[in-house]
This record gives sequence, structure tokens and C-alpha cells, in this order.
Amino acid sequence: MTKLSFGSHPYLLGFDQLERLVERTAKTGSDSYPPYNIEQSAPDVFRITLAVAGFADADLAISMEDRALVIRGRQEDEGEGRVFLHRGIAARAFQRSFVLAEGVEVAGAALENGLLHIELKRAQPEPVVRSIPIRRE
Repeated sequence: MTKLSFGSHPYLLGFDQLERLVERTAKTGSDSYPPYNIEQSAPDVFRITLAVAGFADADLAISMEDRALVIRGRQEDEGEGRVFLHRGIAARAFQRSFVLAEGVEVAGAALENGLLHIELKRAQPEPVVRSIPIRRE
């Protein structure tokens, strides 16, 4: 029996990219560090907030990679010469990715009180109605 995938359904022409997007999203790890929130402040405005206590601006990098918003954090190890009796504050490197829909763009980012806020905005496409002429052959 042949497996019918989402992108190969006869009524969904050109949606093979969506199927690859779903597969790529499913493959992302379920790592919970750093914790994050996603808020919707308006119909087309979103905010991702990551708890990055202890990270400075220089320790963080935000990039877009093929419709994926990628946030990386890496701290320099300043533990040399220090003796910890208990080390419960995580200072490990991380990478967190969010796949953005077509038309969603990063509007800006700010680091405030140990929270990294990334503002996202969806551009409203112009409604297009186009008539298709029929050729005679």
C-alpha cells in the first residue's frame, strides 16, 4: 500500500514545501532551555520572549536561515579560579529555532532584565483577483 503524503494529495498542488516545513519543525529538539513565551499582541504582531539571564548582548546572536528564526547563545566561561559549592545557574550554550510563516518578518529585538524580546510582524498581502485569459488554439 502506498503512503499518501500531505504534499502529494491531488487537491493540494504546490504544497510540498509546507510538508517539508512540517517535517523540519517536527525534527527540532524538545530541549526546554532556555524557556520561552510566545505572545500575540495584535492580529498580526507576535513577540517571542526567551529567558536568557546572565547573557549579554555580545553573547547572543539572532539570524534568519531559510524561513527559520535562529537564536544562539554562548557565554565565555569565567569560572576559572572560582570555586562553586553549588552551581545551579545554567550558563550553557543554546540554539533555539522558530519556523516563521511566509510574510512574517522580524521587526526588532531587545534585551531587558534578562529577557530577550523578539518582535515579529506579519505583512498583510494585497488581495489579488486576476482574470486568466483563455487562448484559442
